[in-house]
Amino acid sequence: DKILQSTGRGHSVTVTNDGATILKSLHIDNPAAKVLVDISKVQDDEVGDGTTSVVVLAGELLREAEKLVAMKIHPMTIISGYRMAVECARNALEKRVWDNKGDAERFRSDLMKIAMTTLSSKILSQDKEHFALLAVDAVMRLKGSTNLESIQIIKKAGGSLKDSFLDEGFILDKKIGVGQPKRIENAKILVANTAMDTDKIKIYGARVRVDSMAKVAEIEAAEKEKMRKKVQNIIAHGINCFVNRQLIYNFPEELFADAGILAIEHADFDGIERLALVTGGEIASTFDNPESVKLGRCKLIEEIMIGEDKLIHFSGVEMGQACTIVLRGASFHVLDEAERSLHDALCVLSQTVQDSRVLLGGGWPEMLMAKQVDELARCTPGKKSLAIDSFANALRAIPTIIADNAGLDSADLVAQLRAEHQKEDTKAGIDVITGAVGDMEKLGISEAFKVKQAVLLSATEAAEMILR
Repeated sequence: DKILQSTGRGHSVTVTNDGATILKSLHIDNPAAKVLVDISKVQDDEVGDGTTSVVVLAGELLREAEKLVAMKIHPMTIISGYRMAVECARNALEKRVWDNKGDAERFRSDLMKIAMTTLSSKILSQDKEHFALLAVDAVMRLKGSTNLESIQIIKKAGGSLKDSFLDEGFILDKKIGVGQPKRIENAKILVANTAMDTDKIKIYGARVRVDSMAKVAEIEAAEKEKMRKKVQNIIAHGINCFVNRQLIYNFPEELFADAGILAIEHADFDGIERLALVTGGEIASTFDNPESVKLGRCKLIEEIMIGEDKLIHFSGVEMGQACTIVLRGASFHVLDEAERSLHDALCVLSQTVQDSRVLLGGGWPEMLMAKQVDELARCTPGKKSLAIDSFANALRAIPTIIADNAGLDSADLVAQLRAEHQKEDTKAGIDVITGAVGDMEKLGISEAFKVKQAVLLSATEAAEMILR
């Protein structure tokens, strides 16, 4: 992991080993390097994983291209060779994928393996089975949707990472106020973003001349009456829970309590957006036409405790696939990194549910592609064959770096791996735990085809762009 300290005010510290996060935090002036940072960001947004691989592969392609340019080979010839190579590599991968979408049990097992492979390089690697299960359960609830908005992640310091859990419902990080009902069944929820503080006299910037305190009291009474009408309009919607983005002052809170309505104030914007989404409501700011406001609904609202904190739990929400993952951990740095790691796993899984083709991992895909690209280079006449050969060398750099990062002898391991890949239908890859070449299928190391394809295409396009 890397510790990054920001240069801005406060010198905030980030502890991470996420490639995209590290690159985003660097101040880079070199325009070519900015292209690499951008492809890493896009990889993170699109598929969640492979953020480091895509930069490493693009870097290796450029390093190989530099050698070819030094040999007086024109950049357009190199680009043409790279394009032939990337098509060949992609076809080689497509021939060796498998798809268990039709068999629910085997597909779930594939998702578990992919999640564990994604998490094995992260802070959650010690408890990867536990977090892989959380991520798979959450994504399977989405029923094929890639909308991760309905999966909420809440971070609460305390306990250990293994105490993290999945809750089937929505949790709002707020307390229920004094004198409010602590439990509501069959809730009708009005989610709003409106000012509920006009019970105070607001005459800043204006001058009011009065000749007695009674006149001041009249102004205050008029303000109160205005607020009372607003609250009555809100109550007229037939609700029993009111959630507001802004503060609710004492007077309107009293009125809501008298009407038996649970009023929740100062909910964060992400919180109310997601609450409106999962309960099937809309955020309102005017209340004159109750029939045009869409209310949220859920079966039960209650107060729960997580660690030392009280939170509000909404269960039985309209959007049945909604759920909340509660992360526990020793410090906020740990929790932030755990959230990034889990988000990567959720992204990869949601993409795999859409495109369910799966590959083996551990350097196996790169060696498979490199072998096919080598064969293409032998059949291609002219200078293009040198570019295609360079592409194969760049692909072999990924297993080399996997071995180097694990503190292993990369030259020896990659040579062994290359020999294994001369055999038909081999499943050999690098097992970093034993430090030897292993069978990736038996070890359960799998990756999503969509991630590998995105790495391959993005890295090649970025290298082409810089080469031009």
